[in-house]
Amino acid sequence: MTTTQAGLEELIDSCIATRESRYEDWDTLGFQTKAGEQFRRAQVRYIGSGATGNHDTDNRILPSEHFTFSNMRLPAGAIGPEHTHHDVEEVFFVLEGTLEVTVHDVEDGTKTASRVLGYRDLIRVPAGVPRSLRNIGDTDALFAVIIGAQKPQLPTYPPTSPMHGVTRD
Repeated sequence: MTTTQAGLEELIDSCIATRESRYEDWDTLGFQTKAGEQFRRAQVRYIGSGATGNHDTDNRILPSEHFTFSNMRLPAGAIGPEHTHHDVEEVFFVLEGTLEVTVHDVEDGTKTASRVLGYRDLIRVPAGVPRSLRNIGDTDALFAVIIGAQKPQLPTYPPTSPMHGVTRD
């Protein structure tokens, strides 16, 4: 198969999402602040929309084929609430700051195990395992979030999560 130079230029340009073309979306998870300001955080979408909802009209997002990739900005002291992705694994890769990541018992959520992650540390949480995170540093934390599906289902919030019963409206 022969590809023209113009075709290659078009291909490579369609595969790039620059930092300068991204923005911090503080609204997509803004509904979670109904449970408190400590749940305020921003998503920066690169590939697909993650599991935060429908962002089909955002033409800056590169289309997802097999996974989604975004960054999350978590202010100092802020919390990513306990939630479960039933259909996909989720990866957190720390770019800045210090996160405490917790996995919760699937049976009742009262038993937990936590680890502290810093610069260039990564955790992969399997599908079906409830997880939460907290910025334990004194500056914003920035981390990559990779979810293993083109369009993951919205997560659920178990009864032990502060988001249980909080609606998106």
